[in-house]
Amino acid sequence: MMPLTMGEAGTEYEVKKITGNEKIQHFLGNLGFYTGGKVKIVSAINGNMIVQVKEARLALDSAMARRVMV
Repeated sequence: MMPLTMGEAGTEYEVKKITGNEKIQHFLGNLGFYTGGKVKIVSAINGNMIVQVKEARLALDSAMARRVMV
């Protein structure tokens, strides 16, 4: 298991765990991140990422991307 920030662009991962307090977990859940879900890294620059969750592309800063364990 590793944080999403350590993943490679162009690769799809399965979400294993969402870390952080309840507010952060709820926020990421509303964006479509959930245990067992798929997330694809579209691009990553300095830890900030563009990811694809389902059919949506989202921008995550490095702090939020570190909360998603894949």
